[in-house]
Amino acid sequence: MTPNSIRLGVDIGGTFTDVVLEKDGATFSAKVLTTYAAPEDAIIDGMHQVCAKAGVDPSEVGQIIHGTTLATNALIERRGAKTALITTEGFRDVIEMRTESRFEQYDLNLNLPDPLLPRQMRFTVPGRVDAKGAVLVDLDRADVEAVVDKIAEAGFESVAVGLIHSYLNPAHEELVRDVLAEKLPAVSVSISSEVSPQMREYERFNTVVANAYIKPLMASYLGRLEDRLKAEGVSCRIFLMHSGGGIISIQNAAEFPVRLVESGPAGGAVFAANVAARYGLDKVLSFDMGGTTAKICLIKHQTPKTARVFEVARTYRFKKGSGMPISIPVIDMVEIGAGGGSLAHVDAMRQIRVGPESAGSEPGPACYGRGGTRPAVTDADLVLGKLDPDTFAGGSIPLHPARSKSALAAHVGDTLSMDGVEAAFGVAEVVDENMANAARVHAVENGEDLSDYTMIAFGGAAPLHAGRLCEKLGVNRLLVPPGAGVGSAIGFLRAPFSFEANRSVYMRLSDFDAGRITAILSDLKAEATGFVRTCDAVSPILSEFKVYMRYTGQGWEIPIDLTEAQAMAPDAATFEALFEQEYTKLFGRPVAGMDIEITVWSVNATTPPETVARVAETQGAPTTDAEGTRQVFDAAAAKYLAAQVVNRADMGEGALVSGPAAIVEDETTVIVPASRDAIRQPDGCIDVISKGATP
Repeated sequence: MTPNSIRLGVDIGGTFTDVVLEKDGATFSAKVLTTYAAPEDAIIDGMHQVCAKAGVDPSEVGQIIHGTTLATNALIERRGAKTALITTEGFRDVIEMRTESRFEQYDLNLNLPDPLLPRQMRFTVPGRVDAKGAVLVDLDRADVEAVVDKIAEAGFESVAVGLIHSYLNPAHEELVRDVLAEKLPAVSVSISSEVSPQMREYERFNTVVANAYIKPLMASYLGRLEDRLKAEGVSCRIFLMHSGGGIISIQNAAEFPVRLVESGPAGGAVFAANVAARYGLDKVLSFDMGGTTAKICLIKHQTPKTARVFEVARTYRFKKGSGMPISIPVIDMVEIGAGGGSLAHVDAMRQIRVGPESAGSEPGPACYGRGGTRPAVTDADLVLGKLDPDTFAGGSIPLHPARSKSALAAHVGDTLSMDGVEAAFGVAEVVDENMANAARVHAVENGEDLSDYTMIAFGGAAPLHAGRLCEKLGVNRLLVPPGAGVGSAIGFLRAPFSFEANRSVYMRLSDFDAGRITAILSDLKAEATGFVRTCDAVSPILSEFKVYMRYTGQGWEIPIDLTEAQAMAPDAATFEALFEQEYTKLFGRPVAGMDIEITVWSVNATTPPETVARVAETQGAPTTDAEGTRQVFDAAAAKYLAAQVVNRADMGEGALVSGPAAIVEDETTVIVPASRDAIRQPDGCIDVISKGATP
C-alpha cells in the first residue's frame, strides 16, 4: 500500500463535522455534531468511525486535508485575540471610516458595522511612502520602539501592521516587524505587505487586522489538532483547504489563517466542478446547503468563478458593503444564512423570516431534543415529511416531530393564525425563495441566464430543497452526486495544491513597460510556486496569469486572463484587445478614446487537476425498488402527496423513480417533486429532471 492510498477529508461546519476516508477508490463517510469547545474532538470521533467502516487503523492514513469555518466564525462572533494595529500617522481611523459607499442609500438611520478593533487598539507611527513606492519621510526606529512599548504595556497577543503604500515598498513594515520580534518575541505579528499586498487601504488594513485577530486562535487549534492526531498514531502530513480552491500546508495556514475564511465552501465548489467535468457540463450552478448557511456558485467550463475581495459577516440583509471586506483570492459565491439550523421567526410586519441566526449543533433545532425551543428549517422539513425521524444522520440523531410542531406553533403559527403544517410550509417556502432570489441576483450580476444551467446540489440539507429550488429558477436538470451530504469534505480530496500570489503595481497602457511587467509576473510566479513546493516537491506545476484592468478614472477593474506566452512576452496591443473583449462581454461595448490602466497582477501556481472520465449517461427505466410510501408535502401542489420511499443504495444503474419520491441515505435525503423524475446514473449520481425531458 502506498503512503497516500488512504486519504482523509475533514470539514468542520457550523452544525456538523464531516469526515470522509478514501481508500483505493472507495469512500467511507461520517457526520458528527461539531464540538465548539474543542473542534478536534469531533474530528477524532469521525476519523475513528470512518476507519472502522473501512477496516483500517488510523495510523494507516497517509494524508489529511482539512477545511473549517472556525476562522469565519471567530470573525463573525468577534472572539479572536487581543489585537493591536500599527499604521501610518493620519490613517488611524481608516478601518472605521470605511469607504464613501452606503449599502442602504436611503436609510437615514443607517448604522455602519463596528470595526474589528476599537480606536484605543490602533496606534500610529511617522514615516511615509508615496504612491510610487518612494520614501517621502523616513521611519525612525526610536518612534517604532515607543509604540511597541505601549503595546507591551497593554498586553496585546497579536499585532497587525498596515502602512500606507506598503504593497509597493514594504521596508517600513518590515522594520516594525523586526522591532516587534526583538522586543515582544511571544506576540504574533502580521504585516499587510505579505498578507494582502494590494491597493485600497481600507480593504488591505481590514485584511491584515483580520489575519492578526484570528492567527493565535488558529495556530492554537492547528497545534492541538496535530498533537491529538499524533496521540492517535496518525503521523501523516496535514494540509488545509484555502478560500481560492486549493490546498496549502498547515504551516502556511497558521501564518495566513485569513486565507481559510471560505475554505469549507471552496471545497464544495471544487466538488461540484469535478462532477461537472464527469458530465461535460459547461454551465453549472453549485448549491451547497448545510446546517448554518447556503452557498451558491457559478461554475463555467468546469472552473468555479473566482474573485480577489469578498465580505464576511454582512450585517444588513446580506447586502454588499455591509460586511467586513477581506482582500484575498477566493472562489466567488453568494452565501446566505439559510441552513437546516437557521431559525424562523415572525417580524414586526407579520412576515416570516428565516436566518441568519442559527441553532447550530448546540442546542440545535427543536426536533433534536437537546434543549432547543425555537423552530429551524429542519423542524419545518420534518413536519413536511421530507425527513424520517428514525433514520436522520444514519439513525445517530433521533428526531422528535412533536417538538417541531410545538416550536413552529409557538413562534410562527400562533402569531399568524396558522396550523403547524401551514407554518412549516411558510418557513420552507420563505427559505427556498430566499435561496432562489440569491441565485437570481448572483446570475444577473454575472450576466448569466440560469435556465441554461444544471444544478449540482450537496450538503446535508441541499437535496431536501434543491428540487423546489429548480422549480422556482426554471432549471430543468439537477444532479445529486454520491456522498452529497459530505460534499465539501470529498471536494478537499479532489483539490489541487495551489497558491495565488498577487501585487498592486499601477501602470497605464500608454506607459507600458514590457520589461517591468515580465519581472513582476516572474517574481509572482516564483513566490506562488514556492508555496506549492512546500506541499508537493515533485508534481509538475502549472502557472495561471491574470491582470486586473480598467479605463482610467473608473473605480473598479475586471480580471483579464493571460497565457504564459502573453505574460512572459507582454505586448500593449494584446493587453488592450483582451481587455476590450472582456469589457464588451460585460458591458456591451468598449469606451473609445480612453486610456487603460492595470492595477493588480496575479499568478496562481497549481498542480494539474485530477483527470476524470466522462460518464456514459443513461435515460433510465422505471424501477419498483420502493420500500413503501410516506406523506411528503409538495410545495407546487401545496398539499401532501404519497411519495415513494427508495433507498439510494438499492437503485441499480439506470433505475428511474417518478416523483413525488424520497430517495434516502444516511447523510441526506433527495426529495423528488411531483414535477420531476430521478434516474440513477452509472457513477451513482441521482439525475433529477423535468418530466418528459432527457438528461
